[in-house]
Amino acid sequence: MRRFLLGIASVLCLVACSPSPSHQSSTIRIRWPRDPENLDPLVAPNSHAVEILNLLHCSLLSIDYNQKEFVPWLVEAMPVVRQRDSLTLVTYQLRSEASWDNGLPVLASDVVFTLKVMNCPGLPNEASRAQYGFIQNIEPDPADERRFTLSFRGRARELVHSSGDYPILPEHQLDPQKHLRRVSLAALRADTVPNKRRQQPDITAFVQRYQRANLNRQPENLAGCGPYRLVDWQTDRYVALQRKANWWGDRVKAAPPQLQAKPAAIDYEIIADEATAVLALRRGDIDIYPMMPAKDFLALRQNKAATQLSFYTADSYEMIAAGFNTRQPELQDARTRQALSYLFDIPGLIQASQQGMAYPSVSLVSPAAGESYHDSLPLLTFNTQRAQDLLRSAGWQQQAQGWTRRVANGTLQHLKPSISYRAGNPAYEAIALQFRTAAAKIGIPVQPRPTEASLFTEHLRTGNVELYLQLLSGNPFTYNFTPILHSQSIGWGNFTGFGTAASDQLIEAIATEGDPKRQAHLLRKFQYLLRQECPLVVLYFLQYRLAATNRLTNLHATGIRPGYEAAAIQSLPAGTIQP
Repeated sequence: MRRFLLGIASVLCLVACSPSPSHQSSTIRIRWPRDPENLDPLVAPNSHAVEILNLLHCSLLSIDYNQKEFVPWLVEAMPVVRQRDSLTLVTYQLRSEASWDNGLPVLASDVVFTLKVMNCPGLPNEASRAQYGFIQNIEPDPADERRFTLSFRGRARELVHSSGDYPILPEHQLDPQKHLRRVSLAALRADTVPNKRRQQPDITAFVQRYQRANLNRQPENLAGCGPYRLVDWQTDRYVALQRKANWWGDRVKAAPPQLQAKPAAIDYEIIADEATAVLALRRGDIDIYPMMPAKDFLALRQNKAATQLSFYTADSYEMIAAGFNTRQPELQDARTRQALSYLFDIPGLIQASQQGMAYPSVSLVSPAAGESYHDSLPLLTFNTQRAQDLLRSAGWQQQAQGWTRRVANGTLQHLKPSISYRAGNPAYEAIALQFRTAAAKIGIPVQPRPTEASLFTEHLRTGNVELYLQLLSGNPFTYNFTPILHSQSIGWGNFTGFGTAASDQLIEAIATEGDPKRQAHLLRKFQYLLRQECPLVVLYFLQYRLAATNRLTNLHATGIRPGYEAAAIQSLPAGTIQP
């Protein structure tokens, strides 16, 4: 679910001394640096929450990490796609084996219900509406309760994939009174328009029931149809999952890989401190360390004594970006943002913070994307003189008290930005320090603002930042920039506050374009626009680095988040290791 492009210092408790769940040989223990925070399927505030939700719930489609393509999951086959005038019709057939934990079948009515939940006013579904709002209607087949057809405008292959990439929710559990059945999807979508919300009793009753379920902190109140269930969650310490004994996927004959959940249990051990996490891996207290710091990864890989470990790398679709809050008066004009972007020493940062295990990009599109990558744009360079020239062209003057300018209303502005980032991340700290040092050399004081993770997210959403550093995740399947740069996403996902009629139209055109060559042209045009407007700057794409104990195999190490496939991992027989 949610495989689209997107966005802490915690109390340290060692795995060896914490009362986490008892471990067995069939338990896979994975290190996480932070807590998932919220496990409501509508919210998923970070990549760790998404990873958990993909094990608790099933989407219509999943991903084959080896082939890097979408494959059937809840459905029997990839959908049948037809065209009717300007509409694309996508017909799905649910697997006959697919069922909820109580034995009830997963039906088309559950898919209808899910789409209504994602559009129901009063719920925290802003992200879902932005990502899946293109689905205009769903028509269940009156002759087959497991068959249905979705309709939307646009012919992009990505839209077909996206139409099946969200967790299906159980109507019988969340809405036993069937309140939402009495409200059409079109009516719910209309009620999300500001000032047109009709507080229908059925909507109110359902929203109250959903809120009482408290899914953000008690996800066990919602039994998904995925292979695992949550057995324990201790904030900032661990999240423990157990494989269901009666999961429906076991009944599928010749089950494909995406239906073969291997580990009996998966424990995510939350260890904020990187040195402690490396020690836990070497002692055998954890089995997998994803995205290990480059210096530790290289040191361990070269250590002849670390024979119990295997090492994996892959070029990822994950990037570190610097964002500019364009709602801040000093950052509203593009030339000021451009000037500040020239103060990042990207090659130096790649070497210093990633030991060279990262690669630059001109924009949000990976350099591996072929024609879609705008290779005619020059990479951003570190150039303090160019920064000063741009500042002067934007009306700034360097005075004894720093860079100032007087705007039309007579207000005197001072250029002294802060740079916000999640505390405890060495890469962010290195970037902030380098930027502050470079800015100081040309007379711009910069205040680093390391912030605890949940508070940092809140600051982003409320616009209480100026510059900020953020991790963005992409993939090789879909180009949907709506959540992070469309004007309708300002306030929950678009933290830059940027959005114009031209950029919005371009984002929408990219998402709906069905011809690969035309889409590539639109993507290159969009990358050029981002370079000119500069609402955010991609500093570099990361190379995934994963270390794991030798007793594990079938990790499917990949450049797609999270870099491995937890449900596919297998343990070798005792006493054997991988060659």
